[in-house]
This record gives sequence, structure tokens and C-alpha cells, in this order.
Amino acid sequence: MTLRLDHFIGGEHSAPADGGYLTSTNPATLETLYEFARGTAADVDRAVDAAAQAFSSRIWRRMTPTQRGHLLRRFGDLITENADELARLESQDNGKLLREMVGQLAGLPEYLYYFGGLADKVQGSQIPTNSPEVINFTQREALGVVGLITPWNSPMTLTLSKLAPALAAGNTAVIKPSEYTSRTILRLAELADEAGFPAGVVNVVTGLGAEAGQALVDNPKLAKISFTGSTRTGAAIASATAGRFIGSTLELGGKSPNIVFDDADVSNAAMGVIAGIFAAAGQTCIAGSRVFAQRGIYDELLEKVTARAASIVIGDPMAPETELGPLAFEAQLGKVKEYVDLGVSEGGRIAYGGDRPDVDLPGYFFQPTVLTDTTNDMRVVQEEIFGPVAAVMPFDTEEEVLELANDTDYGLAAGVWTQNLARSMRMSQQLEAGTIWINMYRAMSPMSPRQGFKNSGVGIEHGIESMHEYTRLKSIWINTDEGPVADPFVLGR
Repeated sequence: MTLRLDHFIGGEHSAPADGGYLTSTNPATLETLYEFARGTAADVDRAVDAAAQAFSSRIWRRMTPTQRGHLLRRFGDLITENADELARLESQDNGKLLREMVGQLAGLPEYLYYFGGLADKVQGSQIPTNSPEVINFTQREALGVVGLITPWNSPMTLTLSKLAPALAAGNTAVIKPSEYTSRTILRLAELADEAGFPAGVVNVVTGLGAEAGQALVDNPKLAKISFTGSTRTGAAIASATAGRFIGSTLELGGKSPNIVFDDADVSNAAMGVIAGIFAAAGQTCIAGSRVFAQRGIYDELLEKVTARAASIVIGDPMAPETELGPLAFEAQLGKVKEYVDLGVSEGGRIAYGGDRPDVDLPGYFFQPTVLTDTTNDMRVVQEEIFGPVAAVMPFDTEEEVLELANDTDYGLAAGVWTQNLARSMRMSQQLEAGTIWINMYRAMSPMSPRQGFKNSGVGIEHGIESMHEYTRLKSIWINTDEGPVADPFVLGR
């Protein structure tokens, strides 16, 4: 019998209001994994009401920041205790390598430990005034109910990067995970409940983006939306939240440049290129999909990258030797193939890959693909593919590659490979991207803030700065002078 999963609302599993369910499929084997509730506006309303009630409850409102920090740390401990299960479930759900998930689970509790430690360190400040009798100070307070809409490529990491600071600041949350990866997010909600968070503080409504996701965005009781996903959807959310004057944090698409200068260690740079575009099958917003190689080392870098691409072990993501698993779902496979064909029609050449590999599984596999003879104005170079497809292009000068790298609608990340310290500083200051890696690629930490420039989003995730995304600032004035009130027609200060 197929496993059936319900929403998690108000500390309990809750069947969908209209009785509808959807099916999740293993992208490697195409076997049915489970059924999950198809959320509607009625389910979202129940979840938001539960979160609003929890936010107003005496239990949550009177809990000290230090106590919230203890709960977050206990939550992190429970993730460690259940790491093997969580890694296996997410690998089955989206096809990510089990060995990569094991590595992610080792670091995932750090989000909860870090923000648990920050919970009682959100402070205001005292502001100077022109009168010794007047005191002015600020304080930060929780927003209320926040809606978290998370994607399928790294469900647990991207959910906790939002949920941890939201809870640390004292908010309550309703999470709408991707319809392709609901299982681990529901499991996280169960662990939060086990950790001791009051009922209704963490809620999960599963279902389709156009149904449950849209209903969450439209709910008038929300104080904020945090979304990770496509730029098109992010723009629609930004418009909806702006119309209601509530905040939004949006981590959106990317078309990141990975730049290799001729003084770089080419072997290391080639591995950085491989990590940047073929790890996680290229299904990451920070993928280094535009590779720029200085002409003096272009041929050498291309040879090393294509040789390593050809040797990548493709297959069952649960097997320890596998280096590249499937794409997450059928439509994504079709999209990647269409973009490769488009690149060829635009004049590009496939140096390696470009099609389905020869594997013994029926899933959504695609070869690591290297395109050459491409130019920066081609659609295949400018538009986000979200798959294992790299366009490798030559350049001559630092000024030229800066212009090429910045000539994109996106600004999420960039990589630079050089042994010249002065050049690395110039590049990091002039590249239009929120994260710059020098002689490395695809690294992150809950302590290091991430912000997208241009069409890559608004707001900050990770780091102390992200705590402000989940609070509002209040300025408080106190007059301690018990004497007569001054001229009422003159502005006080």
C-alpha cells in the first residue's frame, strides 16, 4: 500500500479539506514513493490561522529569546539523530546523491545552532536626543506569521535557512514545499514538534504552487513571504506583497560566471568548473554555467573539463560510486534537452554530452554537457537552464571578461581563478554578484550572508543580517520631564 502523507497543521497531521492527493515519484527509478495532500486555500487558511493563534498565544509570546534558542538547538540535535533517514528520503525524492545528502545533513544542524545562538542577541540601541529628559531607543520585534515557499533542489537546506531565523526572531511559520519534494519538509515539522515548539508554530501545507502556494501568497494574515525559486514567480510574489505592504525575501535565478585567468592553477580551476556546474546535476541557483577561460589556457582548461565530464559516473544516486544522479522530474529533463538543442541551433557545438546517458535505470538522467563556440548573447548562455550544461568561452583581457560576466540579468554568484591577489580584489569589487568565490566554488555557511543582485532577488539569507529580515524596527520615545508641556505647535526632538 502506498504511503499517504497529510499536511502538518497546529501540531497534528491533517487531511486535505477536499480529500485530494498527489503522487511523488523517484526520479531515478520512476517508482511511486508516496501520496501527499493536495492543498487548497481552505488548508492554507487553517494553517495560517493555527500559526496566528500560536503567535498570539501566551506560551509563545512569553517564551524568552534564550528559551527559543534552546528549542532551536534541540531541533538541530534531532536532525543529527535522524540524519541517515533524512538523507535517504531526500535522495529518493529529488535524485540528489546520497553521499552529498550525508554531507549536507552533517552541516544542516549548524543552521539551527547558529540562529539558536542569535535568538537572544537581537538588540536595539539608544539614540541621542537634544534633551536630557527625553529618552529614545529602538527595539526589534517579530513580524507575526511568515510564509515560506521552498524549492525542490535542496529542500531541507533552503527551508531551514528561512525557518531558523524566522523562529529565532519569534515568528511562526507556514511552509509550502515544492510538490516534488514534500517528504523531508513534513519530517522536519515532526521533528520541530518533538523538539518542543508549541503547536502551530511550524506548519506545512503541501500541494501545487498554483494552488496552495498562490493561496499562501494571497492570505491577508501573513506578515511576510520568503521564497526561493524562479525569477518569474518571484516577480509575481513581489508584486502581490508590495500591494499589501508586507515584506518579501526572494532568492531567485542565476547565470553565474566562473572565470579562469591564465595564471591560475588550471587543474584546480577545472575541478572548480566541474563542481560549479555538474555537482547536484547543475540543479542549483549558484551553478557556474558560464565559464570564461583566458585564451592562453582555454584549450587546456576545455580539455581537462571535458575529460573529467566524460569520466563522471552516472547512475543510482543511492550508490556510493555515483557522481551524477538524475534530474528531479520529467519536465526538467525536457527543459535541459531543449536548451542544449537551442544552443546548437544558435551556433554552439557540443564538446561532450548533450543527450541521455547509457544507464540501467529508467529515470530522468542527462549527460554532463559542455558547449563551445557560444557567445554571451545566445539564449543558452543568458537564460537559466538549471541542469548540467556549461558554456565555455574564451576571453583576452580582464576588462573584457568583466564586461561579459556582468552582461546578464542575474547577479547571484561568481567565481574567479587567479594567483594575482590584486586582480582577485579588483574582480571581487567589480563583479555584479552577491557572492564571489576566489580559487574555489560552491561554498556556503549559515554565518555568511547571501544576497542576489539584479534579477537574482531581494533581501538577505544567512548570517546575522538575515535576522533583520524577520523583524520590524520600533522607535520608542519617553519624556521623563514632569514639568509643563512645551509649546504644542513646535515639533519635539
